Amino acid sequence: MNTLRSPGTLTRRAATGALTGLAIGDALGFPTEFDDVPQILAKTGPWREMALPTPAFVTDDTQMALAVGRAVRTAMDRGLLTGPRLTGPLREEFVRWLTSPDNNRAPGRTCIVACELLADERLPWMQASQIGSKGCGANMRVAPIGLVPGLSDQQRAGAAQLQSALTHGHPTALAASDLTARAVHLLSRGADPQQLVGRLRSYAYENRTRYHERWLGALWSLTASDPSPEEFIARGWDECLAALDRLAAALRAPDPEADPCAATGDGWIAEEALATALHCFLLFPGEPVTAVRRAACTRGDSDSIAAITGALAGAHRGADAWPKQWSERIEYRSDLLSLGALWDA
Repeated sequence: MNTLRSPGTLTRRAATGALTGLAIGDALGFPTEFDDVPQILAKTGPWREMALPTPAFVTDDTQMALAVGRAVRTAMDRGLLTGPRLTGPLREEFVRWLTSPDNNRAPGRTCIVACELLADERLPWMQASQIGSKGCGANMRVAPIGLVPGLSDQQRAGAAQLQSALTHGHPTALAASDLTARAVHLLSRGADPQQLVGRLRSYAYENRTRYHERWLGALWSLTASDPSPEEFIARGWDECLAALDRLAAALRAPDPEADPCAATGDGWIAEEALATALHCFLLFPGEPVTAVRRAACTRGDSDSIAAITGALAGAHRGADAWPKQWSERIEYRSDLLSLGALWDA
Protein backbone atom coordinates (compact mmCIF):
# COMPACT_ATOMS: atom_id res chain seq x y z
CA MET A 1 0.00 0.00 0.00
CA ASN A 2 1.35 3.45 -0.92
CA THR A 3 1.44 6.01 1.87
CA LEU A 4 2.40 9.65 1.67
CA ARG A 5 5.45 10.95 3.49
CA SER A 6 5.24 13.66 6.09
CA PRO A 7 5.71 17.12 4.52
CA GLY A 8 9.24 18.41 4.95
CA THR A 9 10.88 14.98 4.93
CA LEU A 10 13.66 14.75 2.36
CA THR A 11 12.98 12.13 -0.27
CA ARG A 12 15.33 9.15 -0.07
CA ARG A 13 17.28 8.87 -3.36
CA ALA A 14 15.12 11.52 -4.98
CA ALA A 15 17.43 12.05 -7.96
CA THR A 16 17.53 8.36 -8.85
CA GLY A 17 13.76 8.16 -8.43
CA ALA A 18 13.09 11.21 -10.55
CA LEU A 19 15.43 10.29 -13.40
CA THR A 20 14.19 6.71 -13.46
CA GLY A 21 10.60 7.92 -13.37
CA LEU A 22 11.23 10.33 -16.23
CA ALA A 23 12.54 7.48 -18.39
CA ILE A 24 9.75 5.10 -17.37
CA GLY A 25 7.09 7.67 -18.20
CA ASP A 26 8.82 8.41 -21.48
CA ALA A 27 8.92 4.71 -22.43
CA LEU A 28 5.28 4.20 -21.46
CA GLY A 29 4.18 7.20 -23.51
CA PHE A 30 6.37 6.50 -26.55
CA PRO A 31 3.95 3.99 -28.18
CA THR A 32 0.86 6.07 -27.35
CA GLU A 33 1.97 9.48 -28.61
CA PHE A 34 -0.20 10.75 -31.49
CA ASP A 35 -3.09 8.37 -30.53
CA ASP A 36 -6.32 9.39 -28.85
CA VAL A 37 -7.55 7.58 -25.76
CA PRO A 38 -9.85 5.07 -27.55
CA GLN A 39 -6.97 4.10 -29.84
CA ILE A 40 -4.64 3.69 -26.85
CA LEU A 41 -7.12 1.53 -24.95
CA ALA A 42 -7.64 -0.64 -28.03
CA LYS A 43 -3.88 -1.31 -28.10
CA THR A 44 -3.09 -1.56 -24.38
CA GLY A 45 -6.28 -2.60 -22.63
CA PRO A 46 -7.34 -0.84 -19.39
CA TRP A 47 -5.07 2.11 -18.74
CA ARG A 48 -4.54 1.17 -15.09
CA GLU A 49 -2.91 -2.07 -16.30
CA MET A 50 -0.59 -0.62 -18.94
CA ALA A 51 2.66 -2.56 -19.14
CA LEU A 52 6.08 -1.13 -19.79
CA PRO A 53 6.94 -1.98 -23.42
CA THR A 54 9.51 -4.63 -24.24
CA PRO A 55 12.12 -3.44 -25.01
CA ALA A 56 11.66 -0.29 -22.93
CA PHE A 57 12.90 2.28 -25.43
CA VAL A 58 12.74 5.97 -24.59
CA THR A 59 12.53 9.07 -26.79
CA ASP A 60 14.46 12.28 -27.19
CA ASP A 61 12.88 13.42 -23.90
CA THR A 62 15.14 11.13 -21.88
CA GLN A 63 18.08 11.55 -24.24
CA MET A 64 18.01 15.32 -23.86
CA ALA A 65 17.41 15.18 -20.10
CA LEU A 66 20.61 13.16 -19.85
CA ALA A 67 22.34 15.74 -22.05
CA VAL A 68 21.28 18.52 -19.66
CA GLY A 69 22.37 16.47 -16.66
CA ARG A 70 25.80 15.76 -18.12
CA ALA A 71 26.24 19.43 -19.08
CA VAL A 72 25.48 20.58 -15.55
CA ARG A 73 27.86 17.98 -14.12
CA THR A 74 30.64 19.13 -16.46
CA ALA A 75 30.05 22.80 -15.67
CA MET A 76 30.07 22.22 -11.92
CA ASP A 77 33.26 20.14 -12.16
CA ARG A 78 34.87 23.35 -13.43
CA GLY A 79 33.62 25.61 -10.64
CA LEU A 80 30.59 27.59 -9.51
CA LEU A 81 27.59 27.13 -11.80
CA THR A 82 27.12 30.28 -13.88
CA GLY A 83 25.62 31.08 -17.25
CA PRO A 84 28.92 31.38 -19.13
CA ARG A 85 30.25 28.20 -17.51
CA LEU A 86 27.10 26.18 -18.41
CA THR A 87 26.58 27.43 -21.96
CA GLY A 88 29.52 25.60 -23.53
CA PRO A 89 28.73 22.15 -22.07
CA LEU A 90 25.05 22.52 -22.97
CA ARG A 91 25.94 23.42 -26.52
CA GLU A 92 28.36 20.49 -26.80
CA GLU A 93 25.84 18.01 -25.40
CA PHE A 94 23.02 19.23 -27.63
CA VAL A 95 25.18 18.97 -30.75
CA ARG A 96 26.34 15.51 -29.68
CA TRP A 97 22.68 14.49 -29.33
CA LEU A 98 21.92 15.95 -32.77
CA THR A 99 24.55 13.80 -34.47
CA SER A 100 23.97 10.63 -32.45
CA PRO A 101 22.76 7.57 -34.39
CA ASP A 102 20.26 7.03 -31.57
CA ASN A 103 18.61 10.36 -32.39
CA ASN A 104 15.88 8.56 -34.31
CA ARG A 105 12.93 8.86 -31.94
CA ALA A 106 10.84 11.52 -33.74
CA PRO A 107 12.60 14.51 -32.15
CA GLY A 108 10.93 17.90 -32.19
CA ARG A 109 11.56 20.22 -35.11
CA THR A 110 12.54 23.15 -32.88
CA CYS A 111 15.32 21.14 -31.21
CA ILE A 112 16.64 19.91 -34.56
CA VAL A 113 16.75 23.38 -36.13
CA ALA A 114 18.31 25.02 -33.08
CA CYS A 115 20.91 22.29 -32.60
CA GLU A 116 21.90 22.46 -36.26
CA LEU A 117 22.62 26.15 -35.71
CA LEU A 118 24.44 25.46 -32.44
CA ALA A 119 26.74 23.14 -34.38
CA ASP A 120 28.13 26.20 -36.19
CA GLU A 121 30.70 27.38 -33.67
CA ARG A 122 30.90 30.77 -35.34
CA LEU A 123 27.34 31.62 -34.25
CA PRO A 124 26.60 33.01 -30.78
CA TRP A 125 24.16 30.68 -29.05
CA MET A 126 21.41 33.31 -29.06
CA GLN A 127 21.32 33.23 -32.86
CA ALA A 128 20.41 29.54 -32.65
CA SER A 129 17.52 30.07 -30.23
CA GLN A 130 14.06 29.67 -31.73
CA ILE A 131 12.59 32.72 -30.07
CA GLY A 132 9.06 32.01 -31.27
CA SER A 133 8.86 28.44 -29.98
CA LYS A 134 7.28 27.49 -26.68
CA GLY A 135 7.09 23.78 -27.44
CA CYS A 136 7.51 21.37 -24.56
CA GLY A 137 10.96 20.28 -25.77
CA ALA A 138 12.64 22.46 -23.14
CA ASN A 139 10.73 21.58 -19.97
CA MET A 140 10.55 17.86 -20.78
CA ARG A 141 14.36 17.75 -20.24
CA VAL A 142 14.85 20.18 -17.35
CA ALA A 143 14.25 17.83 -14.38
CA PRO A 144 17.98 17.25 -13.71
CA ILE A 145 18.39 20.92 -12.78
CA GLY A 146 15.75 20.52 -10.09
CA LEU A 147 17.74 17.65 -8.58
CA VAL A 148 21.25 19.11 -8.36
CA PRO A 149 22.10 19.72 -4.70
CA GLY A 150 23.64 22.91 -3.43
CA LEU A 151 22.26 25.36 -5.98
CA SER A 152 20.78 28.69 -4.95
CA ASP A 153 17.30 29.58 -6.16
CA GLN A 154 18.89 32.03 -8.58
CA GLN A 155 21.26 29.42 -9.99
CA ARG A 156 18.48 26.87 -10.41
CA ALA A 157 16.20 29.36 -12.15
CA GLY A 158 18.95 30.73 -14.36
CA ALA A 159 20.17 27.29 -15.39
CA ALA A 160 16.63 26.06 -16.09
CA GLN A 161 15.88 29.04 -18.28
CA LEU A 162 19.25 28.95 -20.04
CA GLN A 163 18.95 25.30 -21.07
CA SER A 164 15.57 26.22 -22.58
CA ALA A 165 16.89 29.33 -24.28
CA LEU A 166 19.48 27.48 -26.34
CA THR A 167 16.64 25.93 -28.35
CA HIS A 168 13.28 27.34 -27.19
CA GLY A 169 13.65 31.09 -26.61
CA HIS A 170 9.98 31.98 -26.13
CA PRO A 171 9.38 33.48 -22.66
CA THR A 172 6.74 30.85 -21.87
CA ALA A 173 9.26 28.08 -22.58
CA LEU A 174 11.68 29.81 -20.20
CA ALA A 175 9.11 30.23 -17.44
CA ALA A 176 7.70 26.70 -17.81
CA SER A 177 11.19 25.22 -17.61
CA ASP A 178 11.86 27.25 -14.46
CA LEU A 179 8.57 26.08 -12.93
CA THR A 180 9.17 22.45 -13.85
CA ALA A 181 12.61 22.45 -12.23
CA ARG A 182 11.11 24.22 -9.21
CA ALA A 183 8.38 21.59 -8.84
CA VAL A 184 10.90 18.73 -9.03
CA HIS A 185 13.14 20.49 -6.49
CA LEU A 186 10.30 21.15 -4.03
CA LEU A 187 9.08 17.56 -4.17
CA SER A 188 12.58 16.20 -3.67
CA ARG A 189 12.82 18.38 -0.58
CA GLY A 190 9.63 16.96 0.90
CA ALA A 191 6.99 19.44 -0.24
CA ASP A 192 3.39 18.45 0.40
CA PRO A 193 1.82 17.66 -3.01
CA GLN A 194 -1.43 19.26 -1.89
CA GLN A 195 0.38 22.59 -1.47
CA LEU A 196 2.42 22.31 -4.66
CA VAL A 197 0.18 24.28 -7.03
CA GLY A 198 -0.12 27.13 -4.55
CA ARG A 199 3.63 27.25 -4.04
CA LEU A 200 4.25 27.26 -7.79
CA ARG A 201 1.73 30.08 -8.26
CA SER A 202 3.46 32.12 -5.57
CA TYR A 203 6.82 31.47 -7.19
CA ALA A 204 5.47 32.59 -10.57
CA TYR A 205 4.11 35.83 -9.12
CA GLU A 206 7.36 36.54 -7.29
CA ASN A 207 9.41 36.05 -10.44
CA ARG A 208 6.97 37.52 -12.96
CA THR A 209 9.21 40.44 -13.97
CA ARG A 210 12.60 38.97 -13.01
CA TYR A 211 14.77 38.62 -16.09
CA HIS A 212 17.97 36.63 -15.51
CA GLU A 213 20.32 38.75 -17.59
CA ARG A 214 23.48 37.06 -16.31
CA TRP A 215 22.18 33.80 -17.76
CA LEU A 216 20.15 34.95 -20.78
CA GLY A 217 22.07 38.02 -21.93
CA ALA A 218 20.08 40.09 -24.44
CA LEU A 219 17.87 37.21 -25.58
CA TRP A 220 14.79 39.32 -24.91
CA SER A 221 15.82 41.87 -27.54
CA LEU A 222 15.50 39.33 -30.37
CA THR A 223 11.76 39.89 -30.43
CA ALA A 224 10.33 43.25 -31.42
CA SER A 225 7.13 42.81 -29.42
CA ASP A 226 8.52 43.60 -25.96
CA PRO A 227 9.94 47.01 -25.01
CA SER A 228 11.84 45.70 -21.98
CA PRO A 229 13.23 42.43 -20.59
CA GLU A 230 10.72 42.63 -17.74
CA GLU A 231 7.78 42.74 -20.12
CA PHE A 232 9.29 39.96 -22.21
CA ILE A 233 9.55 37.49 -19.35
CA ALA A 234 6.22 38.55 -17.83
CA ARG A 235 4.47 37.24 -20.95
CA GLY A 236 5.79 33.80 -20.19
CA TRP A 237 4.89 33.81 -16.53
CA ASP A 238 1.37 35.05 -17.31
CA GLU A 239 0.75 32.13 -19.66
CA CYS A 240 2.06 29.71 -17.06
CA LEU A 241 -0.14 31.27 -14.38
CA ALA A 242 -3.17 30.84 -16.63
CA ALA A 243 -2.27 27.16 -17.06
CA LEU A 244 -1.93 26.74 -13.29
CA ASP A 245 -5.36 28.34 -12.88
CA ARG A 246 -6.84 25.72 -15.22
CA LEU A 247 -5.09 23.01 -13.24
CA ALA A 248 -6.43 24.31 -9.93
CA ALA A 249 -9.96 24.35 -11.36
CA ALA A 250 -9.61 20.76 -12.59
CA LEU A 251 -8.38 19.55 -9.20
CA ARG A 252 -11.40 21.02 -7.42
CA ALA A 253 -13.47 18.25 -9.01
CA PRO A 254 -10.94 15.58 -9.95
CA ASP A 255 -11.96 12.80 -12.34
CA PRO A 256 -9.26 10.12 -12.60
CA GLU A 257 -11.07 8.35 -15.43
CA ALA A 258 -11.27 11.42 -17.69
CA ASP A 259 -8.44 12.32 -20.06
CA PRO A 260 -6.45 14.99 -18.15
CA CYS A 261 -5.74 16.75 -21.45
CA ALA A 262 -9.38 17.78 -21.68
CA ALA A 263 -8.92 20.06 -18.66
CA THR A 264 -5.30 21.19 -18.80
CA GLY A 265 -4.26 20.86 -22.44
CA ASP A 266 -2.63 18.40 -24.79
CA GLY A 267 0.92 19.16 -23.73
CA TRP A 268 2.50 20.08 -27.06
CA ILE A 269 3.34 23.50 -25.66
CA ALA A 270 5.37 24.12 -22.54
CA GLU A 271 2.80 25.46 -20.10
CA GLU A 272 0.33 22.70 -20.98
CA ALA A 273 2.94 19.94 -20.65
CA LEU A 274 3.69 21.12 -17.11
CA ALA A 275 0.04 21.62 -16.13
CA THR A 276 -1.10 18.25 -17.45
CA ALA A 277 1.85 16.41 -15.92
CA LEU A 278 1.07 18.06 -12.58
CA HIS A 279 -2.57 17.08 -13.10
CA CYS A 280 -1.64 13.41 -13.56
CA PHE A 281 0.74 13.42 -10.60
CA LEU A 282 -1.69 15.17 -8.27
CA LEU A 283 -4.50 12.76 -9.11
CA PHE A 284 -2.32 9.99 -7.67
CA PRO A 285 0.41 11.50 -5.48
CA GLY A 286 0.86 8.25 -3.55
CA GLU A 287 0.64 5.97 -6.58
CA PRO A 288 3.52 6.78 -8.93
CA VAL A 289 2.91 3.89 -11.34
CA THR A 290 -0.77 4.82 -11.68
CA ALA A 291 0.18 8.45 -12.28
CA VAL A 292 2.51 7.65 -15.19
CA ARG A 293 -0.01 5.21 -16.64
CA ARG A 294 -2.65 7.95 -16.57
CA ALA A 295 -0.22 10.34 -18.23
CA ALA A 296 0.65 7.84 -20.97
CA CYS A 297 -3.02 7.28 -21.70
CA THR A 298 -3.80 10.78 -22.94
CA ARG A 299 -4.68 12.21 -26.31
CA GLY A 300 -1.79 14.67 -26.34
CA ASP A 301 2.01 14.55 -26.21
CA SER A 302 1.89 11.40 -24.12
CA ASP A 303 5.60 10.69 -23.83
CA SER A 304 6.48 14.21 -22.67
CA ILE A 305 3.52 14.42 -20.29
CA ALA A 306 4.38 11.04 -18.81
CA ALA A 307 8.10 11.84 -18.63
CA ILE A 308 7.45 14.98 -16.58
CA THR A 309 4.89 13.12 -14.47
CA GLY A 310 7.43 10.39 -13.78
CA ALA A 311 10.05 12.94 -12.75
CA LEU A 312 7.59 14.57 -10.33
CA ALA A 313 6.45 11.25 -8.87
CA GLY A 314 10.01 9.97 -8.54
CA ALA A 315 11.21 13.16 -6.90
CA HIS A 316 8.39 12.79 -4.38
CA ARG A 317 8.65 9.06 -3.71
CA GLY A 318 12.29 8.25 -4.44
CA ALA A 319 13.92 5.32 -6.19
CA ASP A 320 11.66 2.78 -4.52
CA ALA A 321 8.65 4.27 -6.31
CA TRP A 322 9.22 2.10 -9.37
CA PRO A 323 8.81 -1.65 -9.84
CA LYS A 324 12.19 -3.35 -9.95
CA GLN A 325 11.24 -5.25 -13.10
CA TRP A 326 10.62 -1.89 -14.81
CA SER A 327 13.55 0.14 -13.53
CA GLU A 328 16.05 -2.63 -14.29
CA ARG A 329 15.30 -2.76 -18.01
CA ILE A 330 14.76 0.88 -18.93
CA GLU A 331 16.99 2.15 -21.74
CA TYR A 332 20.01 4.24 -20.63
CA ARG A 333 19.68 2.77 -17.15
CA SER A 334 23.39 3.04 -16.35
CA ASP A 335 23.50 6.71 -17.38
CA LEU A 336 20.42 7.50 -15.30
CA LEU A 337 21.81 5.69 -12.26
CA SER A 338 25.18 7.39 -12.59
CA LEU A 339 23.70 10.88 -12.43
CA GLY A 340 21.20 9.87 -9.78
CA ALA A 341 23.87 8.41 -7.51
CA LEU A 342 26.03 11.53 -7.90
CA TRP A 343 23.25 13.86 -6.79
CA ASP A 344 21.77 11.55 -4.17
CA ALA A 345 25.16 11.36 -2.50
